Amino acid sequence: MARCGPYYQPDRPLSSDGFAFVYDKIKPDLQLCSISGGTDIVSCFVLGCPVQPVFAGEIQTRGLGMKTDVLDEDGTSLIGKQGELCCTAPFPAMPVKFWNDPDGSKYKTAYFEHFQGIWRHGDWATMTARGGMIIHGRSDATLNPGGVRIGTAEIYRQVEAFDAIAEALVIGQDWQDDVRVILFVRMANGANLDDDLRRAICTAIRAGATPRHVPAAIIAVPDIPRTRSGKITELAVRDIIHGRAIKNTEALANAEALAFFKNLPELRLVRLAFNQPLNRTAIGKTAAVGFVKSER
Repeated sequence: MARCGPYYQPDRPLSSDGFAFVYDKIKPDLQLCSISGGTDIVSCFVLGCPVQPVFAGEIQTRGLGMKTDVLDEDGTSLIGKQGELCCTAPFPAMPVKFWNDPDGSKYKTAYFEHFQGIWRHGDWATMTARGGMIIHGRSDATLNPGGVRIGTAEIYRQVEAFDAIAEALVIGQDWQDDVRVILFVRMANGANLDDDLRRAICTAIRAGATPRHVPAAIIAVPDIPRTRSGKITELAVRDIIHGRAIKNTEALANAEALAFFKNLPELRLVRLAFNQPLNRTAIGKTAAVGFVKSER
């Protein structure tokens, strides 16, 4: 490890704990470059810089040639607040069209439908006062309990710290004129989802994030669907539990995993308001579900 140079971390947002692990356990003086961009742009909107300091939990700076910004719903630039990661001007590697899209409608819908003439990349992010970027997750996968928009990354950071959890997926379920947080977990070999573990997960989420992040239900599942590039697909699960058609299933590496989430009876069990306590277990052939009180 003595000759290890810059270390690049793509895909999921890297937590402050992740930064600490790299510097404590791998090498204290390497440059840890968390990045965010995409295959479609062949580049990064935000990335590392060898002459700038590294701050835990942050991506260091904007990419060269990228007018990267974070915007609210009205298109106003934000500093220190969560919003949409956007690029407000054309950039060198910006694609100009899609194949088999002669009128450009698919291309415009994918990137320019939200803000006129501004590329919306689909990440939910915060620009810090020092010019760094914190990625909270995909903006189209953010949760909205009680009308407050929150990112999924804060939940994953707490849940994936448990050795009993192999991986997790969280979505928002429309429920009683609101949205409730549903957490699906794939258990590690030999581990079981019992009430003690559910309570520990909820306690960790409440302490490490906020009470709004605490799930209304925790459900053990046999597998979690992911794309061919290895990313979990929250949107496909969210669509299928709401009875909506799944788009682009050919992009999934394990599309068969979606069948488990279709018409899940466990998601129709609770008929109580959010503020009423409930601690109940229902066991099916392949799932265990626990419903917990969600504080508002």
